[in-house]
Amino acid sequence: LLQGRREEWVIVGKAGEEFEGGVSRYDFTPAAIEASLHRSLKRLKTEYLDVLLIHSDGNDAANLSDEVIALMQDFKARGLVRAIGASTKTVEGGLRALEFMDVAMATYTPEYLDEKPVLDYAAAHGKGVLLKKVLGSGHAADMQAALAHAFAHPGMAAAIVGTINPEHLRANAEAVERALGQNG
Repeated sequence: LLQGRREEWVIVGKAGEEFEGGVSRYDFTPAAIEASLHRSLKRLKTEYLDVLLIHSDGNDAANLSDEVIALMQDFKARGLVRAIGASTKTVEGGLRALEFMDVAMATYTPEYLDEKPVLDYAAAHGKGVLLKKVLGSGHAADMQAALAHAFAHPGMAAAIVGTINPEHLRANAEAVERALGQNG
């Protein structure tokens, strides 16, 4: 899929969570994070990821240690990734990610505004935020309003909108187009 078209894609990967026998476990050691990155590069048959994020198990402060941040910065310096950051579940984790890296993944919906300080920081410091759960994990009462809310914040760089079937994908794409039209 990527051969001869790599530059057309933005690939975001995560490291820190491993699945063995269908069971999830977290490993935020530098060795595990480096192995995860190289495994992704090999599987995708690419020389770099556009963004690499550290997963979150809810303990963002501990997972984003100085050692892990230095490793992520090294990946970027070596050209293995173009941008670095963390998927976070706390304001403190999101702010730490943005202080030392490029991107944070955060939750921000009309019903959940707790992580707004992360978006505010990103907007003020030229950083990016990938929004997760924009549609409330499929429970948003008004999909277009939820997307418009997300796109209205200047700290938001992209929204992750999942789907389980082609009809949902079409509906999501149409709602995004309408939301972008509203926010200009």
